[in-house]
Parts: sequence; structure tokens; C-alpha cells
Amino acid sequence: MSDLPPRGRLAPSPTGALHLGNARTFLLAWLSIRSRGGSLVLRVEDLDHPKVKPGAAEQALEDLRWLGLDWDEGPDRGGPCGPYVQSARRGLYRDALRALREKGLAYPCVCSRRDVADAQSAPHGRDPHTLAYAGRCRGRFASWDEAAAALPPGRLPVWRFRAPEGVSFFDDLFLGRRSLDLAAEIGDFAFARDPDGAGYQLACVVDDAAMGVTEVLRGDDLVDAAHCQRALQTALGLPHPAFCHVPLVVAEDGRRLAKRHGDTRLAALRAAGVPAARVVGVLAWWSGLASFGEELRPADLLPRFSLARLPRAPAILDARVKGLLGIG
Repeated sequence: MSDLPPRGRLAPSPTGALHLGNARTFLLAWLSIRSRGGSLVLRVEDLDHPKVKPGAAEQALEDLRWLGLDWDEGPDRGGPCGPYVQSARRGLYRDALRALREKGLAYPCVCSRRDVADAQSAPHGRDPHTLAYAGRCRGRFASWDEAAAALPPGRLPVWRFRAPEGVSFFDDLFLGRRSLDLAAEIGDFAFARDPDGAGYQLACVVDDAAMGVTEVLRGDDLVDAAHCQRALQTALGLPHPAFCHVPLVVAEDGRRLAKRHGDTRLAALRAAGVPAARVVGVLAWWSGLASFGEELRPADLLPRFSLARLPRAPAILDARVKGLLGIG
């Protein structure tokens, strides 16, 4: 373990407004780093072009500031690791893609989900809806352009990474030892739908290394993505940050927060006059760090913070929380 202070990141995606679930994860990421005297980078992950909403990045920063969260570097503050918006960092992803291609570890693929399903007799992976990709397009196309020419107009290939054989392990800071046979359970995974490799999986790996990130705290729906990202890091000779995957916030029906569960957007709560301290109090109560109804600033939680206090089950947006926050 390094004796240096940890370095984390807040990485909002401008595909929509931040809601209570996003806010809880960001608060925990902030607390984990700040409670140990570490530094934070804010990085806007705006590569999901069809879903990016105009003004959403600026709104996300305003929402985080309203909650009382801060960062040391970011698009609004600058810093030595900029730019802090992924769409302005494409050259780095292009270089990483070239390195993977030179090692024979990346190739363009034109297979649809139906093609993947037809190539196997039953679903694989931990999720019964997850299909393992066996490498049908390995060696099939010499270039992205050749693959694109084989598709109908409007459809794009994806870049896939040749999954290493064998079981991979890592020790999650919250979940403990995690293991996955990447080749058998996920297969050659897609890491970008862009000719330059500018996609979520590769961009996160490249940017975390370039920005010196040593800890990634995020929702536990991304546990398997950590195995993919660690494989990319190994292939590119990049360091492995510590991963910490925490339970999500769900509605009483067990599903992710959505409009059917009421308006849980921070912007809507703010516009309705709900104090930020009340929202932070709810996030802290969900995290085992406060009593119900306490009104707190994030800084008030620093002496209380411990991952050991975090409940193992998902946090639930129930009628009591809705009543406290005025969510209809």
C-alpha cells in the first residue's frame, strides 16, 4: 500500500440530470478520499454522444456544488491533467487503441446482439441476460473502415478486446475478493463504438492512469466492468487503481430510480426549496452515517465516515424518504 494520500475522481456523465442515487455514490466517493486527506478530480464523461444533453454537464457541476462537494481539479478549475472533458481527450484514446491493435488485442466487430445469441445455445455469465462473445469477428476485418462497410448505413462496428484466458481476481474495498473468468463469462468485450476508441471502457482506463487516480468508488452494477478495465490496464501497462463498488439506490419495487418513482433529480429538489443539508442527511442515513432526519453538510460526515458502516443491501427510496424530501 502506498503512503501517499489517495486520489479519487467524480465522473458525471451529461446524459441526464443527477438524481439521488448518483448523489449518494458521489458523496461516498468524496468522503472516502477527503476523510484520508486525499485529492479529487472532476472529469466529465461525455462520450455517449447520442444521449448527451445540452447543458447537462454544467448542471451536474452546479448540483454537486449545491450538495457541498468540492474537487481540486476539473473543467471549471483547471489543473495539470486537463482537459477534464473526455471528448477533448480523443488523441489519448487513439494512441491506446493503436497500442492494443499492435499487440493483436483489439479488433473491429460487426456482430449484433442477435448474432451473439445465435452463436451459443444458452446465455452465459452471472446475469442470465448476459451473452458471452466468442470472437466471431477475430481476424475478419483489417480495419474499422472495412468493418463499417459491411454494415447497413447508420450502424457502426464496435472495438472488442481479446479476453485473457483464466480467472481474474481483485480485492474490492467494500465487496472483498471478486473473481471472474472473463473469457468464459463475458468473452471478447466491446470497449468502444468509435473509430478512435473513444468509448467508456477504454477512456476510463486511459484517463484514470493519466490523471493519477488511485481509487474508483462507484455503483456495484459496474463490478464486472472492473474486470474488463483491469484487463485493459494490464494490456497497456497501466497501474490498477483500487476499486470500491457500493450498493445502488432503488425504489420500493427494487428497480432503479426512474420517473415512475417520482422526481428524484437534484435540480428538482433544489427548485422546490428542499435544503441541501436535508438531502445530504438522507444520503448519509442511507449510508449508515446519520440518524433519519438529520440535516448535515458533507464536511460534517468526515469524522463519521467508514465503509464498515455502509449497509450491504441497496438503499431504498421509500415513503418516509419521499415524505421528508417532498417527492410526489
